[in-house]
Amino acid sequence: MIDIVTAIVWLAGSAFALLAAVGVLRMPDVFTRMQASTKASTLGLGCLLIGAALQLGDFASLIRVASIGAFVLLTTPVSGLVIARAAYFAGVPLWEGTVLDERKRDSLRATRGGLSAQDHNNEDLDRDHMKR
Repeated sequence: MIDIVTAIVWLAGSAFALLAAVGVLRMPDVFTRMQASTKASTLGLGCLLIGAALQLGDFASLIRVASIGAFVLLTTPVSGLVIARAAYFAGVPLWEGTVLDERKRDSLRATRGGLSAQDHNNEDLDRDHMKR
């Protein structure tokens, strides 16, 4: 029974890892590629580690697998955020289909101490567009 559960979890993890690779190849800009790579690969690796823990079965292996999983869960989102921020501030262009640039709005608030009337109008347009 453990072998069947392990096989299912390994197949799910492999599928998520494959989806992460396809997402990196197919997404239009660096920010959406980063989303695909961090989310799907972390979930895929988590499934693979759960399968390994089930298959190995001893306590020492469980501790090793849990340590690897914790390390990946803690570092992948942080590294993805840091790379995305660096790319944004380096001027990497957003995909032309991007509807809302929240980072620009937040940086306007931080640098000018608030939004101008034009910024408020843009926010209203963004909200109206998101409702559609």
